[in-house]
Amino acid sequence: MSYYSSIYANDELPHRAKTVYMYLRDRVNGDGNCWPGVKTIGKDLKLSRRTVQRALADLEQAGLVERKPRHRDNGSHTSNLYSVKT
Repeated sequence: MSYYSSIYANDELPHRAKTVYMYLRDRVNGDGNCWPGVKTIGKDLKLSRRTVQRALADLEQAGLVERKPRHRDNGSHTSNLYSVKT
């Protein structure tokens, strides 16, 4: 059975969230983490930045993704670390 089956069956999630979940899930490392930027996700999926942000918020609220901010040595923000739940 596909690891997307629980996402397909989830009628609560908007299609934007399902699409972004599959994108993140396809890019995780062995620990279930990935770190693409919102701009990159939007570009790859042909979605606006705001749509990607809404989708990530939907996924966090559903408990499917945990977002952790990451920072450079100088304190500036870089892409978030996403822990994708299965």
